[in-house]
Amino acid sequence: MARKSYAALVWLAGVSLPCAALDLRHAVIVAQPAQKKAAQVLTEEIAKRTQIRLPIAASAHSADAAFIALGIEKKPEADGYRVKVEGKRVVITGNDSRGVLFGVGYLLRRLHMERQILEVDGDLQISTAPRYPLRGHQLGYRPKVNTYDGWTPAQFEQYIRDLAVFGTNAIELIPPRSDDDEDSPHFLLPKIEMMEEVSRICDEYGIDVWIWYPAMDKDYSDPATVDFALKEWAEVFRRLPRIDAVFVPGGDPGHTRPKYLMALLEKQTQSLHKLHPKAQMWMSPQSFSMEWMEEWYGLMNRRPAWLSGVVYGPQVRVTLPEMRAKVPAQYPIRWYPDITHSRHSQYPVPDWDLAFASTEGREVINPRPTQEARIFHLREKDVNGFLTYSEGVNDDVNKFVWSGLGWDPDTPVVEILRDFGRYFIGWRLADGFAQGLLALERNWVGPLATNSGVDTTLQQFQAMERAASPEVLGNWRFQQALYRAYYDYYDRARLIYETQLEREALDHLREAEKTGSAFAMDEAERTLNRALAQPVAQWARARVFEMAEALFQSIRMQLSVTRYKAESPERGANLDMIDMPLNNRGWLKARFAEIRKGTDEQERLRALDEIVNWANPGPGGFYDDLGNLTRQPHLVRGTGFDQDPAYFHSSLVGFGMRGLGGAMLGYPRSWWDHAEALYDAPLEMAYHDLDAKAQYKIRVVYAGDATKPKIRLSAGADMEVHPLMSRPVPFRPMEFNIPRQATATGELHLKWYRETGLGDGGRGLQVAEVWLIKK
Repeated sequence: MARKSYAALVWLAGVSLPCAALDLRHAVIVAQPAQKKAAQVLTEEIAKRTQIRLPIAASAHSADAAFIALGIEKKPEADGYRVKVEGKRVVITGNDSRGVLFGVGYLLRRLHMERQILEVDGDLQISTAPRYPLRGHQLGYRPKVNTYDGWTPAQFEQYIRDLAVFGTNAIELIPPRSDDDEDSPHFLLPKIEMMEEVSRICDEYGIDVWIWYPAMDKDYSDPATVDFALKEWAEVFRRLPRIDAVFVPGGDPGHTRPKYLMALLEKQTQSLHKLHPKAQMWMSPQSFSMEWMEEWYGLMNRRPAWLSGVVYGPQVRVTLPEMRAKVPAQYPIRWYPDITHSRHSQYPVPDWDLAFASTEGREVINPRPTQEARIFHLREKDVNGFLTYSEGVNDDVNKFVWSGLGWDPDTPVVEILRDFGRYFIGWRLADGFAQGLLALERNWVGPLATNSGVDTTLQQFQAMERAASPEVLGNWRFQQALYRAYYDYYDRARLIYETQLEREALDHLREAEKTGSAFAMDEAERTLNRALAQPVAQWARARVFEMAEALFQSIRMQLSVTRYKAESPERGANLDMIDMPLNNRGWLKARFAEIRKGTDEQERLRALDEIVNWANPGPGGFYDDLGNLTRQPHLVRGTGFDQDPAYFHSSLVGFGMRGLGGAMLGYPRSWWDHAEALYDAPLEMAYHDLDAKAQYKIRVVYAGDATKPKIRLSAGADMEVHPLMSRPVPFRPMEFNIPRQATATGELHLKWYRETGLGDGGRGLQVAEVWLIKK
């Protein structure tokens, strides 16, 4: 398909549009009743941006007047359309009714719209159809989400309309009973009533309605439980005016053996078809153990006729190509990618700095355009499309990137972002905003302390902020970008400052032999407390709070538990984490309190010396802080994010604060993060140029958030260092001898394994620190 250059349409201050621009200020929209919704979208969205409301008519009043004609010319490529400027006419022809809507969306993204300005390139012409038939996003009305639970039906409609403008053709809802609280302080309607409303809205736009329906009951081998579930689900099916498909995850939540789950879903499909005869049933093997996966493959090979397809989502223990190879080809695979979480997720931010992970957290505003594109392109050929996993509008940009790529995977990401900026922010700031989103993504690349680009990113957004109109300043998408830019800057300023304070505090401890332990600890603590008494960059912190308030007012985004009644900091309320220590202040002060209890000065000095020399493995030894990108020289990384974004065959940096929360403050920050491997893959370290005649021992800390799986360690050719064992909680260092023969060549290869075959999210093999000590 020929593509027209987006660059020719970019409009900047002082640069005029091409001379062939068609003035549409006095145009008429010509549409028949079947195109009523598309015509309504066109006239309303133009009016919001230009103060010009184009009339809708059944025919053009004059052959000489400009008009926009909407129509259908049936063609086999579903959702496709053609848009062409012919003289004073703009003709939008859809292959079907939804194609007309998407053609209108394309035109809206190409129009030059400002106050009392409405123009289009006179050479505009495109004929296109989507590469992938399914392009959707989950919009769940439940307490757990960080935004949607505060919305009205009108806000849902606007967001669905925004997505449709960029080619989205499916929305996934969540039923009243899932792994959530019954109520939210933000609910304006009961869950089932909002489900009805959104189903109705989607039907009006011709958008497919999916339901993500977890099987929550404990025992579906019990006929009474099955009977209850059939009645409960049937009531939801009855209430919704439109259902196109139901997707039942195998786990996360719910945990039912495949043979019982498949039997349940066959009956649920029969129930579904009584009310929605064409609706489909899909399922996923999420959270299945190895044993259950094999059982499920066996059931799939029986080719159940009631099942329309399978879903690949988080917590599936095999790669997408592996699942495609084993599932009969008659079943399409729908992708269910997690685009909303930045850590503890299917596709975590690669090598994320601990400062960001511990403050901005799991559901931060997270534009990741190039990373999302990389994920998409690696696996797109194995699926028939996608419906993304979302917990709110923190992932807003990612949704539009996926929708754009789902339509045309060859579209450069920056052009999708320019469309996004042009349509939502305005022509004058379109390219600057697109580049700003890319800069926000770069803010998260590499160690934060040395990433001076974070400061530049804020300066760029401040320039846009000064140039923005009051309307743009009130735009929630613009506010989101500002929130992140200021938060990132504040994190970096604090990290640099608090790191220096810790260095100064350790210098005081190094003088303890001369000054005495009590004085050294007092001076060190006084130095550390300067982070509280003399904080830095308070102007940036204040701006973060202002943006948080603006976002709650504009889009009901809940960035604080105390201020905005969010569910928890892990659910997007990262305003509450903004002052989390970015050095070892909490651990050091706790250690000082313990040391002060001792009465033996020599013991106190030894304890302070241990702190000062924490990372010192002694002569001929080696130290790795496995969660720190700058201090993991012996970690075997694997192929990494670029080829393995789900980290099936690579080590990744993980974080422990999710499961342990505030308890992490009592640990050194080197235990807040760790290296980990997933499922049955080993975590590996490699040492070279060791003393072949020496005896070594290993000191290791097994920290992390998933503490239930047992871990074993081997050296060399599977020589046991320790057998499967539970990690100690509270965490502490442990020591083990390395077999001499493992280092006899001057090389050492260490491999950790967790218990094999487990059915869960794959985590648990987590190692925070390693000292290889020469005895």
